[in-house]
Amino acid sequence: MLLLCSMFSTYSKGLKSTLLIGNSRYLSKAKVTILGIETSCDDTGCAVVDDTGKILGESLYSQNDIHIRYGGVNPLIAYELHRNNIELAVNKAIQSSNLKISNIDAIAVTTKPGMLINLQVGVKYAKYLARKFHKPLIPIHHMEAHALVTRMYQTIAFPFIVLLISGGHCLLAVAKDVDEFLLLGEGLDNAPGEIMDKVARRLKLKNVTEYSLMPGGKAIEVAARKALNPEQFKFPLPLARYRDCNFSFSGLKDSVFRSLTKKESEHGTIGDEIVPEVNDLCAAFQLAVAEHIAHRTERALIFCEKEDLISSHNRTIIVSGGVACNDTIFQSIELIGKKMGYRVYRPPSRLCTDNGVMIAWNGIEKFRKQIDIFSDIDLSDVTPIAPLGKSLVNEVKAAQIPVRVTRLKKHGFT
Repeated sequence: MLLLCSMFSTYSKGLKSTLLIGNSRYLSKAKVTILGIETSCDDTGCAVVDDTGKILGESLYSQNDIHIRYGGVNPLIAYELHRNNIELAVNKAIQSSNLKISNIDAIAVTTKPGMLINLQVGVKYAKYLARKFHKPLIPIHHMEAHALVTRMYQTIAFPFIVLLISGGHCLLAVAKDVDEFLLLGEGLDNAPGEIMDKVARRLKLKNVTEYSLMPGGKAIEVAARKALNPEQFKFPLPLARYRDCNFSFSGLKDSVFRSLTKKESEHGTIGDEIVPEVNDLCAAFQLAVAEHIAHRTERALIFCEKEDLISSHNRTIIVSGGVACNDTIFQSIELIGKKMGYRVYRPPSRLCTDNGVMIAWNGIEKFRKQIDIFSDIDLSDVTPIAPLGKSLVNEVKAAQIPVRVTRLKKHGFT
C-alpha cells in the first residue's frame, strides 16, 4: 500500500490523481495483471487478464434474453440488472482467476461512450474497489477497446485500419497507437446492428421458433442462408453520390419495410403471420448492408495510401464490434482486403461483442505505456458520447475519391 501511495501525485483541482512514471520496482514486475469492468450497454462483463494476453478469469452476465422481449435494450432495465450483477460478475472473474484482488495491479473500467447510467454502475464499483484495495484506475474508451483486443491474439503493429461495427456504432479509423486514432468515417444515423434488430422485428422473425431467442442480427444472418431467390429484391446503395467514408443505414431499413409491406399486401398477411419471402428479404438486406460497408472501407484504404497513413509493409484491417460476427459482412471486407493487398482480422466471436476481456486488455496496453493511470475517476468524465480520436472526415470528403462498388453477388455472396 505504501508503494502504491508513493506513486500518486495530485492534480491542482484535486479531482484526479495520476500515477507517476518511472518507479522501477513497480514497472519491473515479471507479470502485470489487470481487472477489466464493462457496463456500457446491456451486458455486465468482467475479466482478469495478464500482459501476455492470457485470460486468467472472466465472467459475463448477459441480458440478451430479457431485452429480446422488448425488441431492444431497455436502459432502465439494463441499469437495474447491472446493479444486481456487478458484484457477482467481479467476484466470479477474480475467483476463477485463482487470484486475490490484492494481486491485481490496476482496475480498467469503461467510462465512455455508452448509456450513461449503465456506465456509472461500472465506474462507481471500480472506484469502490480502488479505494478499498488501494488500486490505480484506468479509464477506457469502449471503441478503442474493441479496436485493440485483436492484438491479444495476433502480432499487429501500428498503424492499422479499424472498422468498428456494432449495435451502437459504425466507424472507420486509423489506429496509430494505443491512444491515438484518426477518424475517417462514422455513422450518420442508425448503426448497422440497430438497423438489423429493427428489420428483424418488422419481419417478425421472433415468431419463428428457431430465431425466437436470437438477437435480430443473428436471426437475419441465419435466415439469409436459407434464401432461394434473394435477387427478387433490389435495394439501393446508400450514399452512392457522396465521396466520403460515412455510413447510413436508415434508408435501407425503409426500403426493406416498403418491400415487406408490398408482399404482405399481396399475400394478405395479418397478425403474426410471416411472408413466404422472408428468407429472401433477409439475404437481400444483409447483402446490401455488406456492400455499403465494403464500399466505404475501400475508399478509406485508398485515402490512407494517398495520405501515407499506412505502411506498405503493414497493410492490416481489424474488424470488431458485435456486427463483426456476421460472416457475410466480414467476408466482404476480406474480399476488399484481398483486392487491395490487406490482411483482415477479427477477434474471436465471443470478444466481438461487449466483454470485460477487451477492457482489461486495453488496460494492459495503457499500463505498458504508463498512460491514463489515475488514483480516482471523476464521474463528470463519464460520458455517453465520445469521439474516436482526431477527425479526418472532412479531409476524406475533400479528397473526392471515386470508388466503384464491388458487387458481392458476382463473387458468390448470397
